[in-house]
Amino acid sequence: MVTPNWELRGCCNRNQNTFLITIGIFTVVILLLWRTFLLTPFKLITVFLHEASHAVACKLTCGDVEGMEVNANEGGSTTTRGGIYWLILPAGYLGSSFWGMALILASTNLLTARIAAAGLGLALFIVLFIAKNWTLRGLCIGFIVFLAIIWVLQELTTVKILRYVILFIGVMNSLFSVYDIYDDLISRRVHSSDAEKFAEICPCCTGCGWGVIWGMISFAFLCASLYLGLVILS
Repeated sequence: MVTPNWELRGCCNRNQNTFLITIGIFTVVILLLWRTFLLTPFKLITVFLHEASHAVACKLTCGDVEGMEVNANEGGSTTTRGGIYWLILPAGYLGSSFWGMALILASTNLLTARIAAAGLGLALFIVLFIAKNWTLRGLCIGFIVFLAIIWVLQELTTVKILRYVILFIGVMNSLFSVYDIYDDLISRRVHSSDAEKFAEICPCCTGCGWGVIWGMISFAFLCASLYLGLVILS
């Protein structure tokens, strides 16, 4: 049995350097293209994972998901009935941060990258049946086709980019999750936000306070993805 190299002794080898450099390049590209239309589909995927996390939390707490929307303005909503509301509310922001970490870690190995791509494709297919608007339906269909093309290229050609695509989606999701928390919950304080609603049922903090807490947790997920990725590749 191989013991994980938690202390990162001998860091960094070739794979670890490639992992860190690729994340650095993706981060720079994302920041440079942040306000361009080129990143819009990937931002909407983050919104999708946010809303899907609400839906998962609802189902895990015995509630019903009645519908889901993702809007072109990078907003979204999930209509639920029942479930444990104080678990469903934070699941959006924290869930999308968690999925970002999971995708980054999945990219460290071709098998797990395949599993991640198949899982994301399956989630998009399932959401097609509860989508309430055509923006979300188009996003689902578009990304299913996109992932299928990347999969075919990976398996049948010399273009081996599946791991890098999964890593890019993971990095994009992690960065956008942290930014979204800051923009919605701290800097602008959208009064209909999940944090403001959460503050109503858990008034020990204001909505802004919960935003700061959730932002710190999301940033911790991002840091954990870097550390655990290095451990996996050591």
